[in-house]
Amino acid sequence: MSVFDRAYDDPVRVLDEDGTVVGDVPDLDDEALVDIYRQMRLARHFDGRAVSLQRQGRMGTYPPLSGQEGAQVGSAAALAEDDWLVPSYREHGAALVRGLPLKQTLLYWMGHEAGNATPEDVNVFPVAVPIASQIPHATGAAWASKIRGDNDAFLCYFGDGATSEGDFHEGVNFAGVFDTPTVFFCNNNQWAISVPRERQTRSATLAQKAEAYGIDGVQVDGMDPLAVYSVTTAALEKARDPETDRPRPTLIEAVQYRFGAHTTADDPTVYRDADEVERWKAKDPIPRLESYLRSEGILDDERVAEIEAAVETRVADAIEAAESESRPRPKEMFEHAYAERPPELERQYEAFAAFHEAHGDEAFLEE
Repeated sequence: MSVFDRAYDDPVRVLDEDGTVVGDVPDLDDEALVDIYRQMRLARHFDGRAVSLQRQGRMGTYPPLSGQEGAQVGSAAALAEDDWLVPSYREHGAALVRGLPLKQTLLYWMGHEAGNATPEDVNVFPVAVPIASQIPHATGAAWASKIRGDNDAFLCYFGDGATSEGDFHEGVNFAGVFDTPTVFFCNNNQWAISVPRERQTRSATLAQKAEAYGIDGVQVDGMDPLAVYSVTTAALEKARDPETDRPRPTLIEAVQYRFGAHTTADDPTVYRDADEVERWKAKDPIPRLESYLRSEGILDDERVAEIEAAVETRVADAIEAAESESRPRPKEMFEHAYAERPPELERQYEAFAAFHEAHGDEAFLEE
């Protein structure tokens, strides 16, 4: 049975919470499995250091990903070399799998315009902070790729809150009508900032929203990296295959949880109870995969220590490289939206420049 023939509320699983096999393990060799584990460890450590940087005032703000490594790394690992990744603002783990340097992510959240400059050989769209705005972009880019006769697939990420936005419905509907090679990947992490999943929709699942647009929808355990890899691989293969008798677009709902805040600007203890967080931490994707790899004799204490040391070094080097760049000038925020500033924005710029001239950079660094 295809993964697309399951009931919408029957999530695909490969590993249970203890790392025991409960589904079909994807056909990956030992090194590929270890690489998924390594990338998740890297994303988790990077995340912790980034939050720490923000708390020390060395970064403006930051959206933590802890808890979502399985969904991000498992899905991005399924992409072929020429496929495209279309992120929202939390896919730091997925982007690093695709080759985006960690320094680049740090620069973005430190306010450097250079953080938006994706290397030419990295098929990753710019970060999209507005909710769901990247979904029509992914559909359009996929449609263009299809018209050109390319064989690329586009993997577009968004959260559960994005499914309440018009851009979601417009983008998915267009993809269904024009049969674009797009995989819509919903990171259902249970909370859209402080709004719980049950306040987003009366639908029993988000995956079933695919039904309205005539495309496949599937739910997956988003904290099971091997299940996510399997489902995303199947969806990407279908997206690239014009001969399939199924619609090429797919909506994946990856059920998961963010352990930390929505961004470092909010306090999740105000709207979530500690018991809920602990229940989800029992499903942590990293020890789950590590337990499986140890049981198969693929990982041992020595290899885990080696990975941990390499991860810490790589993140430390990235932070040092990012902080060696000169800090961005406050006026730069006006310099990249328009080639010629419209009158209203020009007035804002002049007022800002006068304030900056009178008070200096210190006025912008005070808490």
